[in-house]
Amino acid sequence: MTLPVVILAGGQGRRIGGDKPRRRLGGRTLLDHALIRARGWSACIAVGVRSPEQAGIDGLRLLIDTPEIEGPLAGLAAALDWAVQQGGDRVLVVPCDMPFLPDDLAGRLAANLGPDDGVAVAASAGRLHPVCAVWRTSVRPLLDEVVGQGRLSLTALVERAGPVVVDWPVTHRDPFANINSSADLDLAERLMAPTATG
Repeated sequence: MTLPVVILAGGQGRRIGGDKPRRRLGGRTLLDHALIRARGWSACIAVGVRSPEQAGIDGLRLLIDTPEIEGPLAGLAAALDWAVQQGGDRVLVVPCDMPFLPDDLAGRLAANLGPDDGVAVAASAGRLHPVCAVWRTSVRPLLDEVVGQGRLSLTALVERAGPVVVDWPVTHRDPFANINSSADLDLAERLMAPTATG
């Protein structure tokens, strides 16, 4: 079955002045960059948001973050529930603010997810990137348990889920560099310039 992909775009983006999914980089919005990547991995794509206005593009399948949960776990909860509705037992989640994600992200994560692993999570330069992961839908009760303990981070869930870590090399730029501020956006523009294809 096609691996469902959910782009997490529900954060408030306070450090960049809000409206992060629609910030522009290389002539496209950050959400556009994420959608281009996602369409290379799957035909089954949704965008996770806190409210429909955050996406700003007609024709997208929107998932509203699970309202009783805070932070990125709310987006993951909605993604897991949606994947089950699609008949899937796994879902790839990626954020809207990592414009340089590797082309082989979905394939390598899915290939490394063993039968006893709850999640295959990306890593680079010695750091985990729990917003870039293939999750088994069976971790949904565990997510509720972690939230009930007041641990509202994806990292806490990764630790509990039985992870396999898949590492990517860093060359001239970290493929998991994310955009949190105007300075990050300026740096990304400079990093994109040598490899931009228009």
